[in-house]
Amino acid sequence: MRGKNKKTLFDVLTYLILSGLTIVILFPYFWMVLSSLKSPTLISKPNVWFFYPDFESWRTVWLEKNFFHYFLNSTIIGVTSTLLSIAVGSLTAYSIVRFRTGGLFFRFGILAGQMLPPIALVIPLFMIMYYLHLLNTLFAVIITHTVFILPLTTWFLMGFFENVPREMEGQAMIDGCTQFQAFYKVLLPNARPGIVAAMIFSFVISWNDFLYALVLTGEKTKTVPVATAGFWTMRAGIEMGNLSAAVTFALVPGILACFLVQRRLVVGLAAGAMKY
Repeated sequence: MRGKNKKTLFDVLTYLILSGLTIVILFPYFWMVLSSLKSPTLISKPNVWFFYPDFESWRTVWLEKNFFHYFLNSTIIGVTSTLLSIAVGSLTAYSIVRFRTGGLFFRFGILAGQMLPPIALVIPLFMIMYYLHLLNTLFAVIITHTVFILPLTTWFLMGFFENVPREMEGQAMIDGCTQFQAFYKVLLPNARPGIVAAMIFSFVISWNDFLYALVLTGEKTKTVPVATAGFWTMRAGIEMGNLSAAVTFALVPGILACFLVQRRLVVGLAAGAMKY
């Protein structure tokens, strides 16, 4: 009986600690949404908790500041770079896992690519895009994001493909499938949770990128992070209401994507972490 009471007390303390940590983590987001709903006269009064919501900042950001256009730019870049990185990364991961392509040196090279700080690649990428006349285009950012995300996607999928039995592909090939048919008819369906998890990570990384988008885009090709930073200027100061509304809009795609595929995301993370 005493052991049961100790377990109950431990569970209660665990829930209290986790609840407290959750509140600490979520409070800045709650504060941001609250600030986006305040009128300009109330934004400077952080102690005001009860007020009538004012959607003027939302209207200004969405209609007057052309935020929908930047939102569309980020969506196109994020979706396209994610699909490209998954398509190439899945084939690369399959080759490494099944045929040991490149050996340990190639695997180390994939990890080494992630160790480079993004700022180290900005000038070379800028010069490449300049000579290719791709500056201020969405295509330049898509290529850059794909190159930057691809090693992470490949490494992530390697751990998951390793857990799919080789016998399943062998049976498919005995039944008449080619190696590639066994890959996309047998391996990919069984690796679906891992692919979904990799897609979410890829999309979030692309969506949140600020550095490459700042350097490679222009006025018409800005992404959401770059456009959001524009609400903080030396001349006008910090437009707190508009900035809070813009950040609120920027959070929606990532939260929505994780919410819709949360079960597959958890399964993919667990399975992909077994080997590596």
